[in-house]
Amino acid sequence: GKRKIHYLFEDGKEMAEEYDMKTSQLMSRKWREKNTLGGSGKWQVEVGEPTSPLLGALESELIKESSSNPVFMRKDTLTSFQWRIRNLPYPKEVYSVSVEKEQRCCVIRTINKKYYKKFSIPDLDRYQLPLDAAALSFTHANNTLIITYQKPKEILAAEEQLQKELKKIKAANNGDGDCKTQ
Repeated sequence: GKRKIHYLFEDGKEMAEEYDMKTSQLMSRKWREKNTLGGSGKWQVEVGEPTSPLLGALESELIKESSSNPVFMRKDTLTSFQWRIRNLPYPKEVYSVSVEKEQRCCVIRTINKKYYKKFSIPDLDRYQLPLDAAALSFTHANNTLIITYQKPKEILAAEEQLQKELKKIKAANNGDGDCKTQ
């Protein structure tokens, strides 16, 4: 039920995207760059669930962050960019979400000074589009703060064009995942 697309760019960057086959909705997007020694770096998650360290890894046995810490992740819809921050127990009135146009980012604050987060919208940066405070909204339910930014018409048109191109592409291995070794 998923379609995975892998991009390699001339500057050495890699991007991997996963789409839902039924809805054509972006499920995850990860970026990777070459490190200083020329090897592949770690994947940086832009859209989707943040990757958790493998169970049994040495780092997770020694020190582990609390499971009650806020978890920040992006999960887009077809018409909007959406961020979800789990484990935020305060009521909606405590939060303030604003746009910092000169720094090209959005800022989440609480009036009780318990949570503060700045984040950018890389899609708008790639298209060099300005941030619009009117496109930003938020809601709070089930200890989760949901921030929504309506996609500009330029990005909606580009995504529609991309979906047309992706439908033309044939699958490399048709999902059998069989690795041949010698």
